[in-house]
Amino acid sequence: MSPSFGSDLAFIRQYTGVVVLSDASGAQVVVAPAYQGRVMTSTVGGSDAPSFGWIGRAAIAATERQPHINVFGGEDRFWLGPEGGQFSLYFKPGDPFDLDHWQVPEAIDWDRWGVTNQTRSSIEFRKEMTLGSYSRVTFQIDASRTVRLLSSSDVSASLGTSPGAGVRMVAFESSNTVTNSGREAWQEKSGLVSIWILGMFSPSPETTIVLPFTPGPESSFGPIVNDKYFGKVPDDRLAIKNSVAYFKGDGQYRSKIGLSPARALGIVGSYDAAGHVLTLVQYTRPSDAPPYVNSMWEIQREPYRGDVLNSYNDGPPAPGKPALGPFYELETSSPALRLKPGEQATHLHRTFHLVGPEAELDRVARATLKVGLADIATAFRR
Repeated sequence: MSPSFGSDLAFIRQYTGVVVLSDASGAQVVVAPAYQGRVMTSTVGGSDAPSFGWIGRAAIAATERQPHINVFGGEDRFWLGPEGGQFSLYFKPGDPFDLDHWQVPEAIDWDRWGVTNQTRSSIEFRKEMTLGSYSRVTFQIDASRTVRLLSSSDVSASLGTSPGAGVRMVAFESSNTVTNSGREAWQEKSGLVSIWILGMFSPSPETTIVLPFTPGPESSFGPIVNDKYFGKVPDDRLAIKNSVAYFKGDGQYRSKIGLSPARALGIVGSYDAAGHVLTLVQYTRPSDAPPYVNSMWEIQREPYRGDVLNSYNDGPPAPGKPALGPFYELETSSPALRLKPGEQATHLHRTFHLVGPEAELDRVARATLKVGLADIATAFRR
């Protein structure tokens, strides 16, 4: 069972200052400037209510840098892609693409981001950074992001449906902007970056991730799901039925999947049948299917045929080794950014949590994910 919101908030406050965004409904969103301005967790209201973000208590309590990644948790954090490949930002030149050599850049792992503006329901951050790639290219980046609590009218407009009166919800968005602050244009031949937003959530044996996709023949659209990031995902953990992919979010088996621009829709979600929590994520998805960076951990033949949407399920990386969490992630990315000096691009990522009667959650799920709760709950039954 996940900790309560009050328990998570009290724990985080022992180690770092936070900003709590709130509104009259009781919805609250916890943002940590010292952890790159990430959204740590949120709730529908009250200290005893559910805490929706997964919190990396061990890393937070350590108060010192950990190798490879500082797993602070949080349900909306700013990263940059690509992760793997010849243009990777996470591996040094010549290093093998394995967990022992993988390192998250400090600016998006440990460093504090400066607060540039703040209201009761929103907060803005900025960070200047210099990052090097596997191909020995240096990127000068001016990054900014605004986290904003969404009103009920914002939710209805975004989802195209209004949750019923019995549903409690919290919703927020991050608007993430990257500016090329260097003197050289970013070009395909030397590598492009992308904005990458990742949400970490507490797993449960009854959590299923739901990825609706565009149907069509593989000859025209490519594979339905990329399930080869950390080895092919077993059939009892990934099911494809009609125009929906289902992926287990139990935090017990390290695996990752992705949807390409040709397949991905503008929404992904998960349902925790034990907690009766429906989570939805929307994001900026250009209609012209531009190239996306490839984050596979290998030298790539096609570095710009990457995924726009990913989901990760944590678990032990090898026998006898501990999991990072456990948690599961819902991740979205911007296209590969061809930016001239001074040019910028923005990626929007919205997160919605709804708790309430199953009939109402079922109606919202059908309107957004195109499947009902019964379809989700039985996705892995033979």
